[in-house]
Amino acid sequence: MKLGRREFVATTVGAGAYALFTSTETVIGGSKMYGLIGSMIAAEGKRDELIKILLNGVNDMPGCLSYIVAKEPKDLNGTWITEVWDSKESHAASLKLPSVRAAIAKGKPLIAKVGSYNETEPIGGHGLSQK
Repeated sequence: MKLGRREFVATTVGAGAYALFTSTETVIGGSKMYGLIGSMIAAEGKRDELIKILLNGVNDMPGCLSYIVAKEPKDLNGTWITEVWDSKESHAASLKLPSVRAAIAKGKPLIAKVGSYNETEPIGGHGLSQK
């Protein structure tokens, strides 16, 4: 793809403005935010059931700023999970919650394959509270 002058200037100005006006390390409660983006493949025909389990009780996880479950449009069994936490420690603590442990136990048999899994350092964005 050939990048024309207009596209180059627009991209450069946009990137420069982003760099100037955004923090490189957004801090909430004294620590960097922690993020995860992962995918999984549900057992054949079990994606909707798995999604219900993944979404049950997500409002009661201390330190969770965002938890999004999305369907993979190119795979009828694929699912993406995007999480943002106030800290890595809050995420680790969530894995010890009885409700999360029960959801893991209930959902595990419905997972055919765990796909990619990446840790991130969220900076901010629409819908992400920056206290």
